[in-house]
Amino acid sequence: MTTMLASDLPLPRIGRGKVRDIYAVGDDRVLLLTTDRISAFDIVMAETIPMKGAVLTQISAWWFKQLEGTVPHHMISADADTIIREVPALKDHRASLVGRAMLCRRTTVFPIECVIRGYLSGSAWKEYATHGTLAGEKLAPGLLESDRLEPSIFSPATKAETGHDENITVSRMREIVGADVTQTLESMTRAIYARGEKTSREHGIIIADTKFEFGRGADGAIILIDEVMTPDSSRFWAVDAYRRGQPQPSFDKQPLRDYLDAERRAGRWNGEAPPPPLPASVVDATSKRYLEAYRRVTGSDLKI
Repeated sequence: MTTMLASDLPLPRIGRGKVRDIYAVGDDRVLLLTTDRISAFDIVMAETIPMKGAVLTQISAWWFKQLEGTVPHHMISADADTIIREVPALKDHRASLVGRAMLCRRTTVFPIECVIRGYLSGSAWKEYATHGTLAGEKLAPGLLESDRLEPSIFSPATKAETGHDENITVSRMREIVGADVTQTLESMTRAIYARGEKTSREHGIIIADTKFEFGRGADGAIILIDEVMTPDSSRFWAVDAYRRGQPQPSFDKQPLRDYLDAERRAGRWNGEAPPPPLPASVVDATSKRYLEAYRRVTGSDLKI
């Protein structure tokens, strides 16, 4: 499978994120195409990561199927041939679609990242260790790094076009989207996470935290959109390696972060764009980490 830095399809492109290119398909559908771009510390690398786009798309597709009956979602198909039948203009672009494209219902997206934390880690741990709070709200005293949070904490954030998302309180979320929508999004977030955490744990994976996005369809219904419980949107830990009171090894872009951290500590990179070139060993290790995440979560190897 050829790696992809950017896509060029014969459809109107309506968005380009750090990883995904978004195309309009008429007025009521969109095509999400996940490239092999990778970012760390809010900077997109010059190199691509083989199979990364396929891993993110196909894990999401797998989860959407698992969540049937739990919440409605936007996926129509993540199969290239089905997409081409639905969108004949793409018939000469099959190689660009295989594994990495998803045809979806179009929605009006809520400007909120619906984060849910089952364990105390990352930025949440840093805030708690300093202030005893999460997004400014007090948590129980005496928690350790990587401790399980019972019940899980719904921790919304604003969506940033550039830079970091900003953690906000639930009361602030109500001011942005309204009380009824806030209640619905929190309820849906908790239902998805409960299903995902249980399923993943049976496969030997802890989903320590994750984030979801939602949109409102043309019929007014609120549905789950974007990616779902992938290595880019979630913190995956191995059940058999979990130890409270310390950081946990994770199935994501950690080899890349470790390399960049080392370059910064050595004074060879200032933490700003452009990033340093990535050695082939880092690219390969990161690709293998994504593929292992797919295998662990779904229980099978990725086949394209």
